[in-house]
Amino acid sequence: MHAILSLLLVSLSVGLSNFAGAIGIGLSGINVKTRIRVGLAFGFFEALMPALGLLLGHQLAWLFGGYGKYVGGAILILTGAYTLFQERVIKKDQTQRQEMSSRGLLVTALALSIDNLAVGFALAVYPVDVWLAALTFGVVSIVMSLLVGVLIAVGVLG
Repeated sequence: MHAILSLLLVSLSVGLSNFAGAIGIGLSGINVKTRIRVGLAFGFFEALMPALGLLLGHQLAWLFGGYGKYVGGAILILTGAYTLFQERVIKKDQTQRQEMSSRGLLVTALALSIDNLAVGFALAVYPVDVWLAALTFGVVSIVMSLLVGVLIAVGVLG
């Protein structure tokens, strides 16, 4: 029970980046079909990356030993620093599109889930079932992403 609660809390915290991304995408005026595609893509990568991190973490645990949490933390810090660098240095196209391309959606979902790779590395030092973690992360992300559509529809957002 404690493991599931812990996974839910971690899933919620790392899923907030997807929630914010879904808000940005949702406010651009996309249709319901695209909202579902966004939720599924975000959920897929949110499930894949911690599972990949867990599997790699279990395989590399002998190498990192007690330093795994520091490596995971360093990856999170580097991801955050890169995000800040992108926002401040790299100019982005500010035009809004009505339809998001599949490639753009996959790149966005992958970028938003990089932190989950680090979370997977950190979780590898604990006895966590890989499939339970992946399922929890994926479901929470899908629910949070689709919740944005509901909040927009009822007028809470936008």
